[in-house]
Amino acid sequence: MRRVYLDHAATTPLDSGVLEAMMPYLTGEFGNPSSVHGFGQRARGAIDEARARVAALIGARDSEIVFTGSGTEADNLAIGGVLRGAMLEPDAERTDLVTSSIEHHAVLNSAKGLDRARHRVTFARVDELGRLDLKDLAAAVSENTALVSVMFANNETGVLQPIDEVIRIARAKGAYVHTDAVQAVGKVPIDTRRLDVDLLTLSAHKIHGPKGVGALFVRGGTKMNAIIRGGSQERNRRAGTENVAGIVGMGKAAEIALSRLAGDADRIARLRDQLETKLVATGRGAVVVNGAGPRICATTNVSFEGVSGEDLLIALDLAGIAVSTGAACAAGSPEPSHVLKAMNFPRERVNSAIRFSLGRDTTEEEIERTVDAVTTAVEQLRRGGGGPSTRRPEAGV
Repeated sequence: MRRVYLDHAATTPLDSGVLEAMMPYLTGEFGNPSSVHGFGQRARGAIDEARARVAALIGARDSEIVFTGSGTEADNLAIGGVLRGAMLEPDAERTDLVTSSIEHHAVLNSAKGLDRARHRVTFARVDELGRLDLKDLAAAVSENTALVSVMFANNETGVLQPIDEVIRIARAKGAYVHTDAVQAVGKVPIDTRRLDVDLLTLSAHKIHGPKGVGALFVRGGTKMNAIIRGGSQERNRRAGTENVAGIVGMGKAAEIALSRLAGDADRIARLRDQLETKLVATGRGAVVVNGAGPRICATTNVSFEGVSGEDLLIALDLAGIAVSTGAACAAGSPEPSHVLKAMNFPRERVNSAIRFSLGRDTTEEEIERTVDAVTTAVEQLRRGGGGPSTRRPEAGV
């Protein structure tokens, strides 16, 4: 029986149309885009076309898209690039960063890695629904704040953050705004012509594109320094020979995501709601962590009273159902979810939570199989018999 994949928040399957678009640039079209001969110029043209497709997905200008090696790199570029640029200003007064306590580790660890003697970093709180505490954010943002970085949608709960209010607070103090939109792009409409952010992160493999390529939207006029030094690629904002095939794949994935956005979002949201309703109806103590607030269509986080989330994950894997206990980048970590901890959930509930994330190929039959498998696994684990083996799942990246 075919395995059920409900871990799309970690990565998505490569779309067949994306692979087809990439193939010429993995074989015959091997030119370096910086070369002036025909081989190089064909590669340059392919990158330009991909840039236009990615820009169209978020309502940006082509020149505002910077290709990177991942969403993580794009987050690092946004934070490090803006703060490095701020330090080079004549007065260098705006050197602080304000972010939230539930950010992806790409943002959290970038923030924690800053030189605290030069940059003050503040982590704003969230409420029990996983939504940013705007009063706490407003108290943290000052005339010394260079950048406010708040994710668009959380990768563990799917909760949408009040980005418009974040922007209003930041603008009142003259700060730049960055949002990690990796989990939101392709699931909710995003138009940077309306959304007044300065920087926005995307990742190809979250929208059925290839791994190893991401992008950063940088609004025209934003002062930002490169963090990878070398050649003049990406308008001197990201050095290094471009991953042409990956960029082409990201462009095609963006084009497909834009064309399917509305239909996919409605269908996936119905399946997500069906999954939640059926899990709660089993009477096995399932509690939806994030069901009360606005969220993206694909992700739900459910805790199961009296059951270890890791044990349940392994039991489901053995039953042919792929889910996760949180962010793939933190798989294997002994620490409980920093997101659910920030929401002030008791440790027992944090440790029993499972993330289900659906995709464009998820079917109703797969939802039914998942509910049956969860019901059986929870019963076995509570009885203490028929539980998982000692095999651990592979850590994600």
